[in-house]
Amino acid sequence: MVDWPHAPIHRLGEAGAYIVTASTYGKQRLFRDKERLSLLHDQLLQAAADFEWRLQAWAVMESHYHFVGISPDDPASLRLLIRQLHGRTSRLLNQLDGVQGRKVWFQFWDTELTYERSYLARLKYVHENPVRHGLVESAEDYPWCSARWFAAKAPLAFYRVVYSFPIDNVHVVDDF
Repeated sequence: MVDWPHAPIHRLGEAGAYIVTASTYGKQRLFRDKERLSLLHDQLLQAAADFEWRLQAWAVMESHYHFVGISPDDPASLRLLIRQLHGRTSRLLNQLDGVQGRKVWFQFWDTELTYERSYLARLKYVHENPVRHGLVESAEDYPWCSARWFAAKAPLAFYRVVYSFPIDNVHVVDDF
């Protein structure tokens, strides 16, 4: 098989954990206020539930989002999840902004997380993404990510394990 060199490769063969990143078209800061961030955040959680993806971590910013999720038996449903999420948020955002036909989303990248250490480091990376981008000093203060939820719901021992991982060398598409 020859891969198309101008787009991310989506090899969704095995059920399991995946990290997903998506970017707005041209890295535009389209989700620039509370209302728009909430729209994207809520639609992400709804689309994940609709396609039975169990989100483990998520972070929504002005020009992109990340999530770590556990797939259902058919991880290829990720394409449908993304299509629904991007379609709905494009329509709602364009309606909110009073524009027609504006391209909102560019591409999405996904990686299957097959090693436990990789999975744990990426959980922390996604929880801490608003801090990495300078939006808050503590990720738990950012309402559009899972850090506060994780701190409240995760068993303390698991929370400590996840937050013990360094994330300096985690490689995720994140130049937004």
